[in-house]
Amino acid sequence: MANEIILLNIWGQDKPGLTSSLTGVLAAYGAKVLDIGQANIHDTLSLGILFEIQSGANSAAVLKDLLFKSYELGIKTKFTPITLENYEKWVGLQGKDRYIVTLLGEKLVAKQISEVTKVISEKNLNIDSIKRLTGRTSLIKEEEYPRACIELSIRGKIDDKTVFTEKFMQISRDLDVDISFQEDNIFRRNRRLVCFDMDSTLIQAEVIDKLAELAGVGDEVKAITELAMQGEIDFKESFISRMKLLKGLKEEVLHDVAINLPLTKGARRLMDTLRSYGFKTAILSGGFTYFGNYLQEELGIDYVYANQLEIKDGVLTGGYLGDIVDGNKKAEYLKEIVKKEGIDIAQTIAIGDGANDLPMLNLAGLGIAFHAKPTVKDNAQSSISSIGLDGVLYLLGYHDRHIDLLE
Repeated sequence: MANEIILLNIWGQDKPGLTSSLTGVLAAYGAKVLDIGQANIHDTLSLGILFEIQSGANSAAVLKDLLFKSYELGIKTKFTPITLENYEKWVGLQGKDRYIVTLLGEKLVAKQISEVTKVISEKNLNIDSIKRLTGRTSLIKEEEYPRACIELSIRGKIDDKTVFTEKFMQISRDLDVDISFQEDNIFRRNRRLVCFDMDSTLIQAEVIDKLAELAGVGDEVKAITELAMQGEIDFKESFISRMKLLKGLKEEVLHDVAINLPLTKGARRLMDTLRSYGFKTAILSGGFTYFGNYLQEELGIDYVYANQLEIKDGVLTGGYLGDIVDGNKKAEYLKEIVKKEGIDIAQTIAIGDGANDLPMLNLAGLGIAFHAKPTVKDNAQSSISSIGLDGVLYLLGYHDRHIDLLE
C-alpha cells in the first residue's frame, strides 16, 4: 500500500508538553517524521511537522486523533497533502548553496527587512529560517545600549555575488542598517582567529594624533593622518612625516596616554566572549607597539604587531625601529599568524576602519569595515557602522544568550 506525505501546521499559545503530545500521536501510528521546525514569538508557537504515513485507515485515524489532541491543547491545526513529486523537488534543493544574511542596527524597522528580503526574492532564493540574535526590547524602559539583529538563512544559486552585495550596500546606505552577506560553509561556522586594527577600531582614538597634540603639532599630524586613512597619500610616506614631527616628545608621556586610551563601545564584551570561546586574537596596527602591548595586557590579546618607536635618553627621536607596518605588512602578519596557528585563512576575521586595513580585510575569511571611511566600506566584504564592536559576535551567529551567559 502506498504512503501519504502530510504537512501538519499548528499554531497557538505555547505550553509545556505540546510537541511531545503531538509527536506521541504520530508515534502511535508509526509515522515517519521527514522534517520538523518550530518558532516561538511572544508566547505564540508555530510548529510544522512533515510526516509520512501509510495510506488508508492509518492516515485517516492519525488525522482524526491529531485534531482531537489539538482541540484538547487549545491550538489550531492545518493539514496539507504533499505529492511525492513536490517532496522530491524540495529534497533536491538541499544541495543548493547556502548563505547567511545578517541585519544589524540600533533598531530594525519593517522597511529595512522588506527591502532586503525583496532582493532575496528577486534572485529566486529561498529563506529557510529567520532568527533574532538580540534580546527582547522593552517599550517602556530606555535601553542604555540599543541594538537589534536578525539572521536570515537563505538557499539557492547566485551567479554574481558582486551584484548581490552591491544591492545590499545600497540598502545599507539608504536605510541606515548594516547588512552582512556570508557563505554558510564550514569555515563560517569554525572561525578561529580575529585580527583588529587598533586606532579608531579597538580604541576610539588615533594615538599618533594624541601624541602630536602633546608635542604641540596636533593640527599638522591630524591633517596627514586623515589623508592616509582616506587612502589619498601613501601610508609609509605619511608615517615617516608624522614621526618626524614627534621628535623631542618625552617617553613618560606615553604611559599617561596608554592608561587613558578610550576602548570602543562593545570592545571588552567582544574580547571577553572571544577568549571564553577559544578564539585567538591579534592587533595588526599601523600604530605603536607601546600601546598595543598595553591593550594586550588589558584585554588578553594573543598577538601584537605594530610600529616600534625609537627612544633615546627618554625622548622620542622622531624615528622608528624595524619595518613600517602598512597595509601590505598587516596582510603578511595575518598570513604569519595563520601559519603559526595551523588554521585556514578562511577561518579568520579582520576588522579595521582605514584604507591601510583593506589588504587584510580582503585577505581574511571575513573582512569587516568598522565605522569606516566610505572608500573602505565600499571595498570590504561586510561593515558595521550602527553599533559597537560587539556587533562582530552577531556576524559570527552568536545570540545574546550565548554572550550574557559569560557575563
